[in-house]
Amino acid sequence: MIMAGLAQSTAALSADATAADSSFDIVSTYRQFLKGDPAMTMPVAAIEALVVLLSKSGPSTASELIDILAKAVQELKSGIKNSISLSAGCDMFQRFVLRNIQEYGDWEACKQHLVKNGGLFLQRAKESRFKIAELGLPFLRDDDTILIHSHSRAVTELLLLAARRHIRFSVFVTESRPTGEGLVTAKILRQNGIPVRVIADGAVGYVIQKVDKIFIGAEGVAESGGIINRIGTYQIAVLAKDANKPVYVVAESHKFVRLFPLSPFDLPDENPDATSFSTEQDQDDEYDEVLLNSPLLDFTSDNLITALITDIGVLTSNGVSEELIKMWYD
Repeated sequence: MIMAGLAQSTAALSADATAADSSFDIVSTYRQFLKGDPAMTMPVAAIEALVVLLSKSGPSTASELIDILAKAVQELKSGIKNSISLSAGCDMFQRFVLRNIQEYGDWEACKQHLVKNGGLFLQRAKESRFKIAELGLPFLRDDDTILIHSHSRAVTELLLLAARRHIRFSVFVTESRPTGEGLVTAKILRQNGIPVRVIADGAVGYVIQKVDKIFIGAEGVAESGGIINRIGTYQIAVLAKDANKPVYVVAESHKFVRLFPLSPFDLPDENPDATSFSTEQDQDDEYDEVLLNSPLLDFTSDNLITALITDIGVLTSNGVSEELIKMWYD
């Protein structure tokens, strides 16, 4: 089913791109994939766009293909704001292509192999969230009170699976200003019968003693095992450490990124100067655009994280470094 859907979406987008322009617009293709599937993450949409590029491109040599792929990746990274997770997916896919090119002497066979196995690589990336949910299930128990932050598809999938397996638990979810993404999570959980309470970001310290454990997602997992995630993650982890509460990061391995920040100020400065959000007026249904000059991401160091639940296993921070070495240097 996944491969059939991939073939259909790839064919449709390839046809549209060919009809519109002889040059392939990687950013537009990426945006179409992301818009077409709200459950799709940035790195998966980027990988899917790059798979389409592989199927459309007609390089005559391996070096030409590498140049085409590098240019497309650079266009994606420069054309999409807050692209840390996107960058991780692009970098991993580039490494996948380079490995496959090195294994083939026959260029024509190599091209066919890349297109076929690019689809399989994408399939594994899409399925990773469900594998993570299975691996994370033993970390939830009956009567647990969970704290989660903002909106993470991987964390949400884990909680939904736990509910389907009849584990009884309740959830505090932060509102997650300035984006308000915690409200998205709360709606999904309520629709699936999971008791959930939305709290203001500043109320984390108030509820932390009532919480048994914390599950948070990640925009990117750094080489140190620390994580880049929605603003407010760091302060939650600090409060959890002080209260002796375990913090579990739930993230796909295609979000492992070759960055080694020591503080949030070491992160790439990709935020626009002002970001526009809508807020509801108190007395009516009208919406005003409010300009908020606020950072959207922060960095949480590995010493504040208990373990990382990923599709390649439950890892310590050292385990992340080892996996990145395998990905890039084996």
